[in-house]
Amino acid sequence: MYGMGVLFIVMAAVIALRNLYLYSTELTIGFYLDNYTSNSVTNEKFVIAMLIGGGILLYWGKFRRKVDDDNIFQ
Repeated sequence: MYGMGVLFIVMAAVIALRNLYLYSTELTIGFYLDNYTSNSVTNEKFVIAMLIGGGILLYWGKFRRKVDDDNIFQ
């Protein structure tokens, strides 16, 4: 799970940087930041969800694995 969490976070960063580059060449940075707080479903909201999901997977893979490993032998 740890590796999947890292993958989610890296992909979220790639998507956010790609969108920043595409929007900043044609539109303003304010338009890019407004997509994070608008009411519509945007690609930037999926970036936030991927960062949260990646953080949960990192926690689960790094810290919960030790608890799960201890319960296997009981």
